[in-house]
This record gives sequence, structure tokens and C-alpha cells, in this order.
Amino acid sequence: MLRFTSLLALWGAGSLVSAQTNQEDCPVTGVSIIAHSGDPVGKEQVYDGINMYVTGNTSDIGVLYLTDVFGIQLLENKLLADSFGRAGYLTVAPDMFNGTPAPGDINGQPDFNVTEFLAIHSPEETDPILATAVDFMRTELGVTKVVVTGYCFGGRYVFRMLAEGKGVDVGFAAHPSLLEDVEISAITGPASIAAADADDMTPAERRTQIEALLLETGMPYTLALYGGTSHGFGVRANVTDPKQKFGKEEAFFQAIRWFGAWA
Repeated sequence: MLRFTSLLALWGAGSLVSAQTNQEDCPVTGVSIIAHSGDPVGKEQVYDGINMYVTGNTSDIGVLYLTDVFGIQLLENKLLADSFGRAGYLTVAPDMFNGTPAPGDINGQPDFNVTEFLAIHSPEETDPILATAVDFMRTELGVTKVVVTGYCFGGRYVFRMLAEGKGVDVGFAAHPSLLEDVEISAITGPASIAAADADDMTPAERRTQIEALLLETGMPYTLALYGGTSHGFGVRANVTDPKQKFGKEEAFFQAIRWFGAWA
């Protein structure tokens, strides 16, 4: 009996050590790291003609933050970029629209032409901006590895930046829009997606197709579906709604854990 009791004690002590080690190794999970309101803490800086929102302290791994169509001018985008900065990543969000993003009240602007906006900000126009941002991070900020996070419009470009030779190692996208099959198939690094269960731009059938394409790449991937959310929740969630608030915060932690595992 004494021997049996001693073994239990040793097992308990070992479990405690293991638990403590796991907690120490666990990535950032404190909700207070996420800012839903308040003033941005980063600074804007121009590099090679492109305005960049820069936030966070110097780090070996940097986050390239790709916004939705509302750009770095949208407060929520700056605040979320700041959250990545507080998580320990020097974060850079380039102005993907050269100072002319979509209006914040896009649905209340009958004169705003979405088709024309997307034609102006095509991959041919956007890819060079992102290449400049990566160059800025590596040559001016001293980042040795670049990971990318993107939302809606920017989510598509997460996959484009994961293609061979783009200089990005790991990617996370929340509710990516306009994503093409060939862009998924071309990735050369781990990719993670946070999807909304009520997303007209990526319905259930399209999610299934995306997951199948990710599987075919042979790259590590995840696709998480968040109930009670709609397109845009990763940035512009209504945080008074518990489901949306949880979805936004958990999607952020999904990105942080993904970068921690694969960067």
C-alpha cells in the first residue's frame, strides 16, 4: 500500500510539473490583449511611396496585416493590428488602397461602385504594394521571418502572398473573399482560415471546396467555423453580441496560435 501511495504521489507531482510547463509554453490567450475600442497606439510611416501603419516592438517575426476594403483608415483595423503588436509581433499594415478605401458606410452609399473599386484595386495593382511592405519589414525593420494575416479583401491576398517567392512563411485569413482556386493551390506554406457560418460571399458549398483544395496542397492547414457570425466578424464584429465577440476574439487567438506553431 505504501508503494502504491508513493507511486500516486509521484504521478501527481509529475502531472503538476507537466501542467506548469504546458502553461508556460502556452501562447498569449488573455482577452485584455485585444482592443475593441480606444485610440490606436501605432504610427504611420511612408516607405517607397506606400503608407504603412506600424505597431508593436521589434521582433524577429513580423506580422503583415492585410485589411478589408475599409483600409488602415478604419479604426477597427488599427486596433486589431495593435493587438498583434501586444501579442509580441512587430506588425505592419500597408495602405492597400493608396488613401482611397471603400467608405465606412458602404451600404449607405448608392453611388459607390463596388465593381469599379475592385477593378481599380486588382491583383496587378495590389501585389506590388504588398511586395513593398515585405521589403520594408525585412530591410528597414529587421524582421527575419514574415507571417501574414488578412481579412475579407485582404484574406485573398494571404494566399497570394503564400505563393513561391513572395517572402511570406505562414498565413491566416478570416472570411477571405474573391479567393480563387489557383491561389489556394499555389500556396507553399501553412494556411489557416476563420470562417463565418453566415457568409454570403463564402457559403457552405464554397467552404467545402476550399477545404478540399487545402488538403490537396499537402501544407498544414486549418479551417474553423464560427457560429453566430457573418462576413466581416474578424474585424468589425458587433461586440455587444456575445457570439460575435467570441468569434472575433477566438479568431485572433487562432491566428496567434497558428503563427506560434508554424513560424
